[in-house]
Amino acid sequence: VQLQASGGGLVQAGGSLRLSCAASGRTFSNYAVGWFRQAPGKEREFVAAIRWSGGGTYYADSVKGRFTISRDYAKNMVSLQMNSLKPEDAAVYYCVADYGRIAGRIRTPDYDYWGQGTQVTVSS
Repeated sequence: VQLQASGGGLVQAGGSLRLSCAASGRTFSNYAVGWFRQAPGKEREFVAAIRWSGGGTYYADSVKGRFTISRDYAKNMVSLQMNSLKPEDAAVYYCVADYGRIAGRIRTPDYDYWGQGTQVTVSS
């Protein structure tokens, strides 16, 4: 599976961005698809994930209520709507995918497939 992430950019604090992750090579059926982020000098951290087949969603506490992850069957794409962005949300965001990932491992950064990062910059 090849993942293509898009939608990053520069936004003022309080603003919104929408990231998208498209797959080529196969569909996301039975995959968990999500996002991790990494800021300079910090470890890579889980942001959000969705189970393609069941629709279950998972969020980091730091983004809950502000970010929404969703799927688009027709486009075979997962999106991350980010609202009320804060300077601490600035990072490189990576799209990830893994087949049949169990709930207990949704937040661990050892997914099989990673897209190229997309930069999110939030100005204060």
